[in-house]
Amino acid sequence: MMKDGDNSMKDIVALCKRRGLIYPGSEIYGGLANTWDYGPYGVLLKNNVKQLWWKEIVMKRADIVGLDSGILMNPKVWEASGHLTEFTDPLIECKDCKKRFKGDDVKGDACPECSGSLGEAKKFNLMFATHIGPVADDKSITYLRPETAQGIFVNFKNVLDSTRVRLPFGIAQIGKAFRNEITPGNFTFRTLEFEQFELEYFVYPETADKFFADWADERLRWYVDLGLDSAKIHLKAHDKKDLAHYAKAVTDVEYKFPFGWSELEGIANRGDYDLVQHQKVSGESLEYTDDEGKKVMPYIIEPSGGVDRATLAFLVDAYREEEVKGEKRVVLALDPRLAPIRAAVLPLVKKEPVVTKAKEICDSLRNKFFVEYDESGTVGKRYRRQDEIGTPFCITVDFEGLESEPQTVTIRDRDTMEQKRIVIDQVGEWLAGKIN
Repeated sequence: MMKDGDNSMKDIVALCKRRGLIYPGSEIYGGLANTWDYGPYGVLLKNNVKQLWWKEIVMKRADIVGLDSGILMNPKVWEASGHLTEFTDPLIECKDCKKRFKGDDVKGDACPECSGSLGEAKKFNLMFATHIGPVADDKSITYLRPETAQGIFVNFKNVLDSTRVRLPFGIAQIGKAFRNEITPGNFTFRTLEFEQFELEYFVYPETADKFFADWADERLRWYVDLGLDSAKIHLKAHDKKDLAHYAKAVTDVEYKFPFGWSELEGIANRGDYDLVQHQKVSGESLEYTDDEGKKVMPYIIEPSGGVDRATLAFLVDAYREEEVKGEKRVVLALDPRLAPIRAAVLPLVKKEPVVTKAKEICDSLRNKFFVEYDESGTVGKRYRRQDEIGTPFCITVDFEGLESEPQTVTIRDRDTMEQKRIVIDQVGEWLAGKIN
């Protein structure tokens, strides 16, 4: 019996540790709360998420260019953007147990932990401060970026001057960001260090509402196309009263995690706030000149998503448990485009010429795919290992196939567990068709 949709995060965390997807950060030293390291299979999965986003947003479109801006920036960037004064959360501390909570997470007047009395809410800035140079003083202070967007805005003029982009156009990047969260948690959903995929799409002001709606629909479609259950993902518009200081409208792509509906990605109409602010503080003109010589301050539509959150959503949604011949089978039913390992090559027995042929097949496939050779344990146990890391196909080499003319292998489908024979020379083409 297949089970999905009611899995606890405990199941997901245990699988990730056991199978080399995600480890606790600094574990041999007792860890560091809310930091995580991606293991050998996890980094492949996360890279696939990033590459598929880049392909969809940048490679397939003529109107979007890429960027990779720095983590450290001139502190005036954060002054202009409003982060130094506006990038805050309300912090509430219990007078009795001394635990601290994000204001939005506290209901009523009592401490959620000990029912003690709570202090007054205070503003807590989420930015990580650091220092440049040998002397740590006010003159050397800077910040680890809390978002990747500002790196795009401060390079807006550079992109205009060095490329042939014309409105509407976008600048996209993937990169690290850092936030000193009050209450991080829920595995990799909210962490101190995370990765974003972010697009700033510049448009004529009168067209902003249309592009805002179009991008919201497009971003929802991307997640569903890669396998997320359409019943567990939706668009949710923000109330006007809850908008950030820079936003004219925001719609979130939300997914139903085991801990509830939570944001995967936000699509914002930022208006012209950012370019106006950076023009004002820097003194550099950031206006766009159209083909008729008219100067325009573009509006900005921003689809901004969390790479770690998207990766977690794909993991949660793909997790399955079922009973096969009286035993539990755990499966990550990932879309083949996301799977860390596209195929595993298994010799049925550790004897020649089966082993040599299996290694030859594996080496020939490595030119195009991440594949894995596995000869350890019974073939049944090897199938289970591959099921747990989401490998969609297992290619098994046996004496029967090598003695046939032409030579064949058995390919097992992860989801149906059905097996079929394929001519060895056709395996690469067959696999490419299934993945792409």
